[in-house]
This record gives sequence, structure tokens and C-alpha cells, in this order.
Amino acid sequence: MPPFKGMYRLSPKEKREMEKQITDMLEKGLIEPSTSPYGAPILFVMKKDGAMRMCIDYRELNKITKKNRYPLPRIDDLLDSLAGAQVFSSLDLQSGYHQILLNDSDVEKTAFRSPLGHYQFRVLPFGLTNAPATFQALMNRVFGNDIGKFVLVYLDDILIYSKSKEEHEKHLTAVLDKLKEHDLRAKLSKCEFGLSSTAVQL
Repeated sequence: MPPFKGMYRLSPKEKREMEKQITDMLEKGLIEPSTSPYGAPILFVMKKDGAMRMCIDYRELNKITKKNRYPLPRIDDLLDSLAGAQVFSSLDLQSGYHQILLNDSDVEKTAFRSPLGHYQFRVLPFGLTNAPATFQALMNRVFGNDIGKFVLVYLDDILIYSKSKEEHEKHLTAVLDKLKEHDLRAKLSKCEFGLSSTAVQL
């Protein structure tokens, strides 16, 4: 039987934020109304800046999901690759998971229940057990053999590193071309270019 769970109680403030976020996701085409037998409840967590993040409690679905064991990179291995680098740029993808379309057969599994109704995702949502592995596998395919030579990728964080400014321009162009080729978008306000040092946050 497809897993579903009763809705959690939401405060008036959470209800207002839920309506805002669901309306926004509908307008962007990230979600759509659902008649799925699946149904996970929503809840809110407070972000560091005080904003409220709406989360879907997919724990029951995750229990019965066949696990994708694709490995995430080891942070120490990533740091070892930076030896000798002098110039750095960092890119942060805009809602990275939401840039991956779901297979039609998987859409109904992402359904969630809310006081506004029943909805399902058309894109990869946060909270699914296989979401990180799926996204990392995509990024590794996108950048291929360039990883470990002049680009590091950990989920939606991308670091480009080079030994000189001239070399860095070529590397940065190559990475941006790859993103464009695969229709992946970065969030400009969270990107930094041409740094002489980096506090790596992967």
C-alpha cells in the first residue's frame, strides 16, 4: 500500500507561509495538483536568517525506497585536489534539485498533503532519500573528466580552481559552457569569481 500520513498541525503563521510557497511552486511549474494514493505531510523548519523552509516529511516513503548507493565525494579528497591552485571561483546552482525533471512514473510518489490540497512534484524534491545521489551522479556526468583537474563538485556547489588568471579564464569558461549545455542555472548572488583564496564550504 502506498505510504501516506495525516497532516501535521500548522500555526497561523505557518499556514500563511505554506500558502505563499505552494502558490509560488505552482506558478513556477515545480508542482501540480495530485490524485496520487501517496501522501506525505508538510512541516516547517526555521532557517538561520529567520526565514521558514517548508519541508515534506518523506520518511515513510524513504523506508520503502530502493536505495541508490552512488557515492558522494570525500571532502578530504576534494581538498587534496586544490594543491598549487592560486585562483578560485565558486558557483552555487539555483535550487539545484529543482532543475532535475522527474520520470513520469515517479511523479505520483512525491505527493504531499496540505490544508490547501494534494500536490505532487514535477521536479526532484528535497527530502527524498535518493535525491543527493541522483544529483551528484548528474553533476559528475556533466563535468566528467574535468573533475579533479580544475573543477570540484559537491552536490550543487561547484569550485573552479587554477594556477593562474589566464588559465582560470579558460577553466571558468569551460564550466559555464557545460552548465549552459545542460541547461543548469547558477544563482549569481551566491557566486564568487577570481578569488585569490577560498574558504572551501563543500
